[in-house]
Amino acid sequence: MAASFKFSVAAAGLALMAAGSATAQESTNRVAVETAWSVFVDGTPRECWAVSAPSETLNTRDGRAVSVRRGDILFFATYRQGQGATGEISFTGGYPFASNSTVDVVIGSDTFQLITDGEWAWAAVGDDERILDAMRRGQSAVLTAHSSRGTQTQDTFNLFGLTAATEEAQRRCAQ
Repeated sequence: MAASFKFSVAAAGLALMAAGSATAQESTNRVAVETAWSVFVDGTPRECWAVSAPSETLNTRDGRAVSVRRGDILFFATYRQGQGATGEISFTGGYPFASNSTVDVVIGSDTFQLITDGEWAWAAVGDDERILDAMRRGQSAVLTAHSSRGTQTQDTFNLFGLTAATEEAQRRCAQ
């Protein structure tokens, strides 16, 4: 992942967290809000992404709910200028994932797995479009993962507004 995208992701995360605060300032690269999803554009060549924070989070260890400290929890569909219309699906859980683990993504009756690396997870080659199609048809996505400390996390993302947000991100990077 490019350093500029990681920096932009941090800005997107701050903007999403700030969105709930009446006094917070918005990031200057947010170009649209589609219900639960925001659209950001940054860089040259442009990177355009739709991103959302979870509507619900559950952290458990040994079957019991636990309180844990996590960084930004964000689900992305990213487009890059000059790389076609296919979006890249990624997720950051706000902690280092367990080694050699995957993130399970359940959308309706469909289940997918994201490949983890540090605090990030991505769709396997060829799965991005299938996941994005399921997201566009679904109402929510539930992402279940395991931290390097043994905590299981379950993050639920509202998919309302995703289609409009991804279409906007795709359009802005097609220019």
